[in-house]
Amino acid sequence: MQTKLRVIAIAVVASLLWINPMSAATQRTKAQGNIKGYKTSYIGTASWYGADRQGKKMANGKPFDRQKLTAASWYFPLGTKVRVVNLKNGESVVVTITDRGPNLRLHRILDLSEAAAGRLDYVGVGLTPVFLYPVPSFDTTAAAFNSELVETPAKVASSDLTAKAFAEPM
Repeated sequence: MQTKLRVIAIAVVASLLWINPMSAATQRTKAQGNIKGYKTSYIGTASWYGADRQGKKMANGKPFDRQKLTAASWYFPLGTKVRVVNLKNGESVVVTITDRGPNLRLHRILDLSEAAAGRLDYVGVGLTPVFLYPVPSFDTTAAAFNSELVETPAKVASSDLTAKAFAEPM
């Protein structure tokens, strides 16, 4: 009788140990399916601001200049370069995100400076549908040149003479 109880207890414990890892694995795969990727491009409405904001402090700490190609957005980190395409006429411009805005209740994705809005040709209209995506940044500085790595003809000739001097018996 005691042996039967031990066998049943071991079977119950083994089944519990078997079921728990399996249920955790199925929960993990369900959770992985719900993960959403980082959205890198947006379509929405853009507005612009100019003279009323001139000289006021932006989120990056610098004063606003309406003649620079800058923008305000909640969707990208400060300092990100973003290409903005006007969907009405196909014009595009690359701007730098320097501020936060526009107000989310306005249902706009971007506020451009007056200069950027002028390049997109919608200053008179005020609002326009846009497509925007980040522009990858990379360093374009030239590589350093090390003259010691390049063999000049003079170095080659002198090393050949040295090699011949050691190769010939005296």
